[in-house]
Amino acid sequence: MNFNLFKYPPSVRAWFLLCVYAVQLCASLWFAYELRFDFAVEPAWQQERLFVLCWLVPVEIVLLAFFHQLSPLLGYFSTPDLARIFHALFLSAIVASLVWVFAGSGFAPPRGVIVMNFVFGLIGLTGVRLFLRVLRERGRIPSEEELRRARRVAIIGAGDAGAALAHELTLKPGMGLDPVAFFDDDKRKWNSRVHDIPVVGAPEKLLEVKAKLGIEHVVIAMPTAPAHRVGEIVRFLSDAHIDCRTIPSVDQLALGQVSVSQLRNIEVQDLLGRERIELDAEGLRRTLRNQTILITGAGGSIGSELCRQVATCQPHRLLLLDRAEPLVYQIEQELIDLGHRTCIVPLVGDITDTGRMEQIFSEFKPRIVFHAAAHKHVPMMEYQPGEAIKNNSLGTAHLADLALKFGVERFVLISSDKAINPTNVMGATKRLAEMYLQALHAAHPDKTRFMSVRFGNVLGSSGSVIPLFRRQIAKGGPVTVTHPEMTRYFMTIPEACMLVLQSAVQGVGGEIFILDMGKPVRIVDFARQMIELSGLKPGVDIQIEFIGIRPGEKLYEELSHKAENVVPTRHAKILRLVASPPDLAEIKATFRDLRTTLHQTDTATLKQMLKKSVPEYVPYLPADPPTAPKITHLDQHRPAFRPLTSDL
Repeated sequence: MNFNLFKYPPSVRAWFLLCVYAVQLCASLWFAYELRFDFAVEPAWQQERLFVLCWLVPVEIVLLAFFHQLSPLLGYFSTPDLARIFHALFLSAIVASLVWVFAGSGFAPPRGVIVMNFVFGLIGLTGVRLFLRVLRERGRIPSEEELRRARRVAIIGAGDAGAALAHELTLKPGMGLDPVAFFDDDKRKWNSRVHDIPVVGAPEKLLEVKAKLGIEHVVIAMPTAPAHRVGEIVRFLSDAHIDCRTIPSVDQLALGQVSVSQLRNIEVQDLLGRERIELDAEGLRRTLRNQTILITGAGGSIGSELCRQVATCQPHRLLLLDRAEPLVYQIEQELIDLGHRTCIVPLVGDITDTGRMEQIFSEFKPRIVFHAAAHKHVPMMEYQPGEAIKNNSLGTAHLADLALKFGVERFVLISSDKAINPTNVMGATKRLAEMYLQALHAAHPDKTRFMSVRFGNVLGSSGSVIPLFRRQIAKGGPVTVTHPEMTRYFMTIPEACMLVLQSAVQGVGGEIFILDMGKPVRIVDFARQMIELSGLKPGVDIQIEFIGIRPGEKLYEELSHKAENVVPTRHAKILRLVASPPDLAEIKATFRDLRTTLHQTDTATLKQMLKKSVPEYVPYLPADPPTAPKITHLDQHRPAFRPLTSDL
């Protein structure tokens, strides 16, 4: 039968716990006296016992409340809770000892009673909490229909993540998944049990015992395993036509954004082989806590993830700025669902709207700005450079000027590796924005800390290859790749945003940071892996076609240009680029010229104007002879297959 206590309101559960604690603590003290006097307590000591009960138990209750042990979440109890109970009762024992030293007997219990009361209280309260946890976990018995519908699940990975997943699935029979076996590469775990579920052997043994155990589904719970090993497991499960899913990434779990039971399909980013990011969590909290933080482009892929991560650092106010109202609403609702209603302020506005931006800075006075708003689609911007210049360069410059005017402490520009020796308008406009921030900081070194952060392609962001390939696969192909040797640096959205925040913490101003992108990955390998993860075969079920490099695209991306020196930082995955800042007056003069001619001249002229300010820019000019895309198939450019990992 169900245990209904947990269905009552929090206030009722808190009062219930208070009463149970009081009864248990009274019983502990009472029994300590009995044991101290061999169950023959004399009347004088009985009177003292009643007096001590009246003041010592309330002290213990107050200390338990101070250590947050009167929470209405009755059924949750773990090692940190045990430590807090220990500290509360230990402090109460110290209080009783001090009373005994300074007031003597009659006011405080004997020393033996103090020690025994501490021990009995700790055992008793721990027993109460464990009993309530057992009631919560076992109180709901799944119905016969739920048991009948539950699919028998094998969990690959018997570590902490796998154990937590098995525990969650056991507690939530409504998910329809019944864990029946673990498989793990660690031989020391074989033939043992985790949560009373057997660890059968290596993952490959699953194929041998699948029929015997009736396994219908597999969950890969190996968030820190090497990518090549995850790839091997995914391939042999796919070849055996076994349905498999995985748990959220270790970064999402660490940030508390999701629970381990929120299963998802295997994605290509799971096979990238990126190492977990170690953050200076305390430094982040110190920098962001109780601050007013503005994030532009808050509805975009990078901006929205920055919002999620910043919100966990308890800012005073988080300003969500984007010109797309639906995207602002979407991230606002998500943050509300995550419990951040009180700090978020949704703002609709365009960064190129000077009046609106001035109003926002004047009204809210942000202390930290993360500038993620940008036009970033390379081929699209190539044919309308005026919009890229207006948004990426002029818009950034105006925001930076406002940051300086209103005393912003840190201003972080989200830049791109395409700003390095750019061959396209998007990269050139981002480079021009970087140069402006460097010049502005050099002219005002003791004010706002201006910095830029460059990184490469972000998996799953708008305009990236993954959404495009996914749509093409869903339509039955073909999957289009520009060139068989086209390579790019890739990282996940959470990883990129964590490193952006870390850069903001350690920046002193005027820097350009670049993130460790690992090794470049061939786009054609991405295409192959995505087709295989869909249960299909490249070149058989889905064709891969090469359509030729588009205007402004490079075959390979670069990490720095020749005028920049790369030096390490305190974080192993963040590098600092050191270069001489340009002259602020010259860049401002360029911006004035661009602003006046923005929509009054042709694209070639605008690109030539960009090149004057960004000498390393090699523009694609419309006057160049056009090259029609040449479509070729996978078989004509079939390089040897390589796993999609960062050690390509």
